[in-house]
Amino acid sequence: MNDLVDAAPRVRVRLRHFSRSLPMLLLRAREGVMRHFRTKLRRYGITEQQWRILRALANGSRLEVTELARVTFLLGPSLSRILKDLEARGLIERHADPADLRRAHIGISALGTALIERVSPDSEVIYGAITDAFGAERMADLQRLLEELEEVMQSLEVTLPHDTVSSLEDM
Repeated sequence: MNDLVDAAPRVRVRLRHFSRSLPMLLLRAREGVMRHFRTKLRRYGITEQQWRILRALANGSRLEVTELARVTFLLGPSLSRILKDLEARGLIERHADPADLRRAHIGISALGTALIERVSPDSEVIYGAITDAFGAERMADLQRLLEELEEVMQSLEVTLPHDTVSSLEDM
């Protein structure tokens, strides 16, 4: 069969402007916020990913590595590398799971807790400045809306039409 004859005409979809796409708006907002935190974290010799791990462990609980990856949104290989560094610096402790020695639970060390206590005041100053600039009510609304969006996205299923291009070879 002739591909030109069998091919249905494709409807040209007009994409929204790149700068107005939800993923880009969220990324730009995140980067705008994180640039203030990154500057302060660098003063303490830690990265935002390391801080994310320490914050996840700051309540004193121990987390299994896969759970830590889930709550920090870090991929396994990256998390593994970061944990080695944090452990070498004495900021976390690795504990073997007595029921399964192949698994480990990660906890924050006394040194890691002390670092959290040193960094936290700067972090709260940044939060305060952002809240003052954006407005406390708007900040509360934004946090609520982002939590609601996250919930919706967890259960959202999108069905694409069958004739959607699925690869470059299909074009």
